[in-house]
Amino acid sequence: MNRRDFLAATAAMVAGTVTGAAREEKNLKPNVVFVLADQWRAQACGYTGDPNLKGRTPILDQLAAESVDFTHAVSCCPVCTPYRASLITGQYPLTNGLFLNDVCLSTKATSIAQVYTQAGYDTAYIGKWHLDGNGRSAYIPSERRQGFDYWKVLECTHNYNRSPYYAGNDPTQRIWDGYDVFAQTKDAQVYIKDHSKGPKPFLLILSWGPPHNPYETAPEKFKRMFDADKIVLRPNAQKEFAKDLAGYYSHIAAMDTCLGDLLATLDATGLRNDTIFVFTSDHGDMLGSHGQIRKQKPWDESIRVPLLVRYPAVQAKGFKIDMPVNTPDIMPTLLGLSGIPVPGSVQGEDFSALCRGAVAPADNPVLIQCPSPFGEWTRAKGGREYRGVRTKRYTYVRDLNGPWLLYDNETDPCQIENLVNRKEHVELQTRLESALVKLLKKTEDDFLPGSTYIAKWGYKVDDSGTVSIR
Repeated sequence: MNRRDFLAATAAMVAGTVTGAAREEKNLKPNVVFVLADQWRAQACGYTGDPNLKGRTPILDQLAAESVDFTHAVSCCPVCTPYRASLITGQYPLTNGLFLNDVCLSTKATSIAQVYTQAGYDTAYIGKWHLDGNGRSAYIPSERRQGFDYWKVLECTHNYNRSPYYAGNDPTQRIWDGYDVFAQTKDAQVYIKDHSKGPKPFLLILSWGPPHNPYETAPEKFKRMFDADKIVLRPNAQKEFAKDLAGYYSHIAAMDTCLGDLLATLDATGLRNDTIFVFTSDHGDMLGSHGQIRKQKPWDESIRVPLLVRYPAVQAKGFKIDMPVNTPDIMPTLLGLSGIPVPGSVQGEDFSALCRGAVAPADNPVLIQCPSPFGEWTRAKGGREYRGVRTKRYTYVRDLNGPWLLYDNETDPCQIENLVNRKEHVELQTRLESALVKLLKKTEDDFLPGSTYIAKWGYKVDDSGTVSIR
């Protein structure tokens, strides 16, 4: 037994629980609680150094200290539906076909819920779905739920204070009580308590809507915590976005209290050491950086997300991994941590060994992409197809016309100086282009115009490339 295993075993015995090694010997499976925020960028965390959140997200900061912190986690296609489809299937957007919002995920791939169910788990999904494509307020029948059993879901809403949902197989629309993050969290707590004494482990995904705009709709208590005149802006952002940032942070502060409630419930039910707890987001938010808003863009404010994985039974303490990981890697990594085989339909990599203390590779270039711009990033607003690679240090992106962006994120963390096509960086650019070509080949991506993929999948879009919202 090495030092890390010894410390993990000692901590587990002190807590009166089964150690990670003993769990594997007895074939005991961990529970999984997966908390997914919407549009929460990696930079907007106290533990990552955001001065606006210093001391205001104590739960998240403590969770980071106890977790494997994937400091360079990337959202492959940084927009809601594509991320969620990759999370559920472990596939890239051009494989499962969900590279736009408001389209329906097929049942061809084996979903994360189906795999866990086959391994003897109960499964649950609470909150925002955004994978059905049959209307944002429509009831979703069981055959389109990708195998989840417990179900309190709406396709999509951002009315956080009057938030509809459907429960189970009842097609009657209901309304969450008050601010939906609070109500959804309470429901998740009840689920955890109800299943804490049961014979089966469980997979629970709690999918929150905030801090996605509208920014100004958090509870008043949390809005009073942030003054727009005192917001510290990123060096690449404009002052006019300070009010939006104040609202954004107020949602985050409210959600921090909910994380505390969830973690306290795991402690109270004795499930702390036996539960893989994940906190992450589907994509970031530009919030005025580079003069841009929202997501889809290739800059770090859009593509980088927080990703914390806490599993006390196999982790003696928290630590950081700065090797990039991508959205399709999440499903196989969770399956690996749970001791469950990864289905053949999955394209992502299993990095569970890193969570157990294995040494991470020096780098792991990951693919970022926008197969077809739409919505808030129309072509009229500068939207474009792109493919790129994010390494631990560099970002390299090209569009259909050729190389577009090159940043040294170590010397220029706010990505202010574009180095693309400069003579002094020819060798670097060539190396990154080669890495991108390998990723495109691996994912069978021919990098064609967005209209080609829209036609292939038979989607109906308007002039801006957006699927109509019902």
